[in-house]
Amino acid sequence: MAGPITDSRPRWSSTADRLDGPQKSLPAAADGRTVEEFLAGGPRLSAFSTPLLVLDDAALAHNADRMAGWCAERGVELAPHGKTTMAPALWHRQLDAGAWGITVATASQLWVAVAAGVRRIQLAGALVDPVALGRLAAARDADPALDVSSWADSADTVAAMEAALAAAAPARPLVVLVELGAPGGRTGARDRASAHAVAAAVGAAEHLVLGGVAGYEGALAHDSSPAGLDTVRGYLHELAALHRELRAGDAYPGRAVVTAGGSAYFDDVTDVLAPLADPGTTVLLRSGAYLIHDDGFYRGISPLARPGVAGQPFRSAMHAWARVVSRPEPGLVLLDAGKRDVPFDEGLPEPQLAADQLGRPTRPLAGEITAVNDQHAFLRLDPADPLRVGQVVRLGLSHPCTAFDKWRWIPVVADGADDPVVTELVKTYF
Repeated sequence: MAGPITDSRPRWSSTADRLDGPQKSLPAAADGRTVEEFLAGGPRLSAFSTPLLVLDDAALAHNADRMAGWCAERGVELAPHGKTTMAPALWHRQLDAGAWGITVATASQLWVAVAAGVRRIQLAGALVDPVALGRLAAARDADPALDVSSWADSADTVAAMEAALAAAAPARPLVVLVELGAPGGRTGARDRASAHAVAAAVGAAEHLVLGGVAGYEGALAHDSSPAGLDTVRGYLHELAALHRELRAGDAYPGRAVVTAGGSAYFDDVTDVLAPLADPGTTVLLRSGAYLIHDDGFYRGISPLARPGVAGQPFRSAMHAWARVVSRPEPGLVLLDAGKRDVPFDEGLPEPQLAADQLGRPTRPLAGEITAVNDQHAFLRLDPADPLRVGQVVRLGLSHPCTAFDKWRWIPVVADGADDPVVTELVKTYF
């Protein structure tokens, strides 16, 4: 395997950032201090306010190592999708664990990755904005070690990219992967014949070079039913056939990348695409949610959670804490976490534990979150449950992609008994 590109510049660290003014859920002791200064005091979870999103350091380490080992055993590379967390500190955890690079979805995410010192970046989509392409051309000219690729799914896409780059006159061509989609899917050429036309257009362009094929199977299914898995695998066989045809036609001037794989079907992606890996071809997964995982959608669909799979599954590295602010009628509790604080698009939070305060001993809590407003969650539970106003509830969350975008600073807690020490503040850049 190729392995990650070694950073040629110092990593972008947020430890020197100053926590100016009130920060969501952070204690007053953080105000005006740098992150490093604040953490040096050994802050405990009990010092923070609710609502609060918390990351578990041990779960992060477990998930990073588990995915890295899984990929290494199968001879595939990993470029985790950075949009999940938009947290360079977590991207570097993934790179340190052996990730090939980082994937992004937009030009603004690309600039964050470049500034963070990531040297190999895949933009999983078509970059056609002329201002962004001009900026990218200048960045690549200034740093020959910066390895960026993009996708294209039509001749019109290729023409727009070529026109913008011609105006920028870059010193080296931009690597472009042909994106294959499917009817009813998202972006991507709808069949192999159309994809071949895109490849031909890239080959004829002066400022572009064909670097492989790409796709996203997750847009075609949303469960692990036999029908869903059949759809996914049928699409992946089409992607593999496209690569073989382009390779047989000498369409690639250099090494090729074949990439697919979100966090729901990376086992099927590997089964179908891993045989393509050879000295001239890198098979690349883009799974992004595995590092954080969850207690909802990904817990139910992750390949490592399916029956008969050997080894430990991923563990949810994120939880939210919310405080009881009202118990207006029997069986109804209102918590101080809502749509501004917790994800709700792939399932509502689930109550797991209750405690008198953050960092105090917990007890299991049964119930159901039935709705979330902007700032409140509706918890239905047994009217006899002793949960009272002022106590706190730990919530399991579903879908890390829409959890992180609600927080600028997220504390990471170390293993320990009650009231764990906060060892890191992860900064997001949404």
